[in-house]
Amino acid sequence: MELLHAGVDCSVIALWLGNESVETTQVYLHAHLALKEAALAKVKSSNGNPLGRYRAGDKLLEFLTAL
Repeated sequence: MELLHAGVDCSVIALWLGNESVETTQVYLHAHLALKEAALAKVKSSNGNPLGRYRAGDKLLEFLTAL
């Protein structure tokens, strides 16, 4: 992840790790929450406003807790 944050291309990281393909390396990228948050922070709604972080409502949290 440090290499990715430093701007090293995914294909180079895959080669260094000895992965069979770049797709194998992508599995690790999907798990990195900081990268996801950075990407989501750049997304804007259709009216041009930032979307912000989703916050579940109390009813949803109560339902999930009851599971």
